[in-house]
Amino acid sequence: MTTPWFGLHCPSYTHPGTTSADLFDKTVEQARAAEAAGFSLVTVMDHLNQIPGVGVPDEPMLEGWSVLAALARETRTVRLSTLVSGVTYRNPALLAKTATTLDVISGGRAIFGLGAAWYEAEHQAFGFDFPPIKERMDRLDEALTIIRGMFASERSSFEGAHYRTTDVINIPRPVQPGGPRILVGGGGEQRTLRIAAKHADITHWFPLGMDVLQHKTDLLRGYAEAIGRDPDTIERTMAAPVIAAADETAARAILDRLPPDRRPHVFAGTPEQAANELRPYLDAGFTGFTFNNNHYRTLEEIAAVGEALRLIGG
Repeated sequence: MTTPWFGLHCPSYTHPGTTSADLFDKTVEQARAAEAAGFSLVTVMDHLNQIPGVGVPDEPMLEGWSVLAALARETRTVRLSTLVSGVTYRNPALLAKTATTLDVISGGRAIFGLGAAWYEAEHQAFGFDFPPIKERMDRLDEALTIIRGMFASERSSFEGAHYRTTDVINIPRPVQPGGPRILVGGGGEQRTLRIAAKHADITHWFPLGMDVLQHKTDLLRGYAEAIGRDPDTIERTMAAPVIAAADETAARAILDRLPPDRRPHVFAGTPEQAANELRPYLDAGFTGFTFNNNHYRTLEEIAAVGEALRLIGG
């Protein structure tokens, strides 16, 4: 069984009383607190404005890949990724080069997260094209083909309906043999899971109840087997279905920070209670769980989550 791990996801840069000059230092504090608590991953959003469900559009938002490059020099052990980049925002060959650079800077700690993108208002504001979902999915498939090729080889070429590369060079090589592991975000049953079965080393889903998660697992397994891939080579991870805090009152206060539609699928309690609630997910084969910094706002709250990790043997 794979050792379970926790990730700190940082969708928020809103820290009352903090100036722009001090903003990144707060992110460093949280990342280092997660590292000290035993977390294995720190992720950021690939958005240019704050998203609904986390805050309002004019809250502070830093560019994700720049933050990851800086965090690479401020941390020592945690892996680093976007959760996840949108395929519409950048040329995929440039993304592969950016991820390779992060892997070099971090000494081999990069993970590459990619999804089909969804925030239409942000696309309109910044002037990005926002094609229909079918085209975005087609672009995701093509982009991951290019990126895997650039991770695997010094030179590669690809010709698709939306993207092409011609003898593209990716030197220096990633520190990790074969390049950073690829994480496909989202659990869409018709296209996203098919693309994940083809390209992903890691998937990341939302907690929607064990029955729904098992259904998605069965679909992913079927899609992988249909193309001759061992589905057990795809790691399944998710936004944490638990809230862990020093006591039940503090846990319920954190639960109240979640969007109302998420609360029915999330348990809130002490680290020991949260660890017990995670065991069925571990038994079902989920290995990684991410916790958001807009819910866990203090270093003490992050440390309490680390205690739950210790209790499940992470």
